[in-house]
Amino acid sequence: MDRYELGPIGTNCYVVRAARDAEEAVVIDPSGESPDLRLGLARTGARCVAILITHGHWDHLVGVADLAEETGAPVHMAEDERTLLEEINSFTPFTFELRPYTPDVLLNGGETLELAGISFETLRVPGHSPAHLAYYADGCLFSGDVLFAGSVGRTDLPGADWDTLVESLRMLTERYPPDTVVYSGHGPETTLGEELARNPFLAELRA
Repeated sequence: MDRYELGPIGTNCYVVRAARDAEEAVVIDPSGESPDLRLGLARTGARCVAILITHGHWDHLVGVADLAEETGAPVHMAEDERTLLEEINSFTPFTFELRPYTPDVLLNGGETLELAGISFETLRVPGHSPAHLAYYADGCLFSGDVLFAGSVGRTDLPGADWDTLVESLRMLTERYPPDTVVYSGHGPETTLGEELARNPFLAELRA
């Protein structure tokens, strides 16, 4: 698994493969210009066969259209947030133009995706955004902006809600073991156990 910090605010993008020598890869949140990803994929010799989106905030979508068109990989996204990609320039805080795209596979959470030799569980984890998804595979949780090392996703944005976020976090910590590695949308990796033990925003889950 390779991590790239891409785009205007350094959003994490992940290239996930079943093995280091695997010929296929899944890209999660292509959050910047695709030449960076293309070079990374070329170095590994892997072909992008699917794109997974955690949620529809613009900084996670910057490179989606370019990567999808260059690779032919289908874009998987929550059905209830598809408008945020299809009409992306209506939701960006800056004046630059981003490329909209229509997602190919619409998700609601609860699906199992068999991609590039990897089985991904899709999890609906609202709170930071209304239809936020996380993806779990082989002891790894790609949490988007729901959970970070030492923090959690903002709830002062449209469609966000603190109590809903807490319940999403409760579900994740109860469903998966403490040694589950969390790969967040921003910042370094962590584990569910580490966050449950020390993250100040998860204090009510420790009660």
